[in-house]
Amino acid sequence: MSAKKGGGCKTPGAGSRQLAVRVKTARGRKPSSTRWLQRQLNDPYVAEAKAQGYRSRAAFKLKELDDRFHFLRPGVKVVDLGAAPGGWTQVAVERLKSDREGCSSAVVGMDILDWDPVPGATTLVGDFTAPDSPDRLRDALGGKADVVLSDMAAPTTGHPPTDHLRIVGLVEVALDFALSVLAPGGIFIAKVFQGGTEKTLLDMLKRNFSIVRHAKPPASRAESAETYVVATGFKGLDQTTS
Repeated sequence: MSAKKGGGCKTPGAGSRQLAVRVKTARGRKPSSTRWLQRQLNDPYVAEAKAQGYRSRAAFKLKELDDRFHFLRPGVKVVDLGAAPGGWTQVAVERLKSDREGCSSAVVGMDILDWDPVPGATTLVGDFTAPDSPDRLRDALGGKADVVLSDMAAPTTGHPPTDHLRIVGLVEVALDFALSVLAPGGIFIAKVFQGGTEKTLLDMLKRNFSIVRHAKPPASRAESAETYVVATGFKGLDQTTS
């Protein structure tokens, strides 16, 4: 199956200059909240996401990752973990719309929170760590997944060592789930922090996938420590040990 190249993702705001919006600190609003609001108002990706109908600026991260690695191709079955509010699910559906005749793609998103349906996708509410979740997702896909996506991030505590452990733990749980639903040759993409994955997680990825790389899409804020692990060529559980 030939890979479908993305149509290119122009950086929002490229070639144009926006006037910065300053936010005054309102009574009762924390300074951190004011900084967050000012950043949102001055973020070209936020404005472009609204203009294009995406539910989050994170949609551009997936578009940029796909432009580079070409994993949203005709006929693939995609699982989006922690999908709410649905920006990544929207992009997956959009990029698979041009399926060739005879190719049967599917996109299934799951989140523990209630979220609005995404046209063209199956939107499930539930905990992906629940014992019945792999079967629910396989039933919705009509078989095993070719791509498992995770843009999840654990709530932060403000204590970097603790936050790092929580984030790595969440990725490990997502990976364990992916290993149970991926078809051989499948792809796992997940958000990680602190410049990449720690040794235990990296070793697990290398045992189960042929190629493991890290990528920071342009839509990731420069000051953020987030990056993404892109693991391709799932070997199949019968050939690996986790």
